[in-house]
Amino acid sequence: MADETVATQRRRKMGWPVIVMLLLPYAGLCFPSMYARTTPVLLGFPFFYWYQFVWVVVTSLLLYAVYRRLKEAS
Repeated sequence: MADETVATQRRRKMGWPVIVMLLLPYAGLCFPSMYARTTPVLLGFPFFYWYQFVWVVVTSLLLYAVYRRLKEAS
């Protein structure tokens, strides 16, 4: 019984950072009017395109971090 409560407490502690990591890409891409512009240009790509591409990479890293955290918790 004590093991179950420790595991449950560990999952609850871990829950907030995991939720924040999963919500970051949503928040970053949810409002296209915020990033629908052409400047600054990076390597010839307008901001609109490279901003979204950066989120693809960041999202992959965040999902990996969430996976590792949840794997350690179980």
